[in-house]
Amino acid sequence: MSLDAFADPAIADDLDRQGFSVVDNALDRDTAARLGTRLREIARDLRERGISTHTPIIDPNAHNVRIYDLPDHDPAFVDLLTAPEVTRAVDACLGPDWIISNFTANIARPGARAMKIHSDMALVFPGPWRERWALNVIWCLDDIDEENGATRYLPGSHLISRLEDLPSQAAAATLPFEARAGSAIVLDGRTWHCSGDNVSRDRDRALLFAYYARGFIRPQACWHETLRPETIAALDERQRAMFGFGPLGNTHGVPLIALS
Repeated sequence: MSLDAFADPAIADDLDRQGFSVVDNALDRDTAARLGTRLREIARDLRERGISTHTPIIDPNAHNVRIYDLPDHDPAFVDLLTAPEVTRAVDACLGPDWIISNFTANIARPGARAMKIHSDMALVFPGPWRERWALNVIWCLDDIDEENGATRYLPGSHLISRLEDLPSQAAAATLPFEARAGSAIVLDGRTWHCSGDNVSRDRDRALLFAYYARGFIRPQACWHETLRPETIAALDERQRAMFGFGPLGNTHGVPLIALS
């Protein structure tokens, strides 16, 4: 798995300028296809075990398949989430004091309807949102476009600092990301976005959402509770710190300040 495209220093500049950066060929198409196949296997296994993959509070119908706690399902997702090439890019965009807040997947199947527009920071932190304290790396496991429900974004919305400044018709002004399988979209946590309607006849849209946030923000996933003991035991020291298992729970590689 080669992730050399994440070495591009323009990623942080793109986030400053437009609120997102599209990293082409972040994964080769074979790797994207393999992860997509594994994701669908996990979804099928969850349903066979009687575990719902529909989250009504988020999605209008069950054609949108949600899978949570990806690191607990396959080590391949841990490797992707904590790959040095990716985490160096996160360092460049957030600074070094971040943790992994969540890692989920969404498969929009034909007939899936759009979720409501939101920003990731607005979901976890009250405004004003004046600094980038979170970002999402959206991994495209399928080709995505407007027809199959690609993620939609509101241009310039990473500069919106208060909810009252959001345009009243924000969702109607969104534009779709279009990217090939294997691409990654690095999204500023302040950028307002939503999923689109999958109006295709037979094309899934599978995405992984790796959510990183500054260490002082409570993570969306409580990894101590959701990860199995064997998953936690398999993490190396660096990965444990990223999941918040270190002695401070919110830092990795950040020098301690001696208090006198």
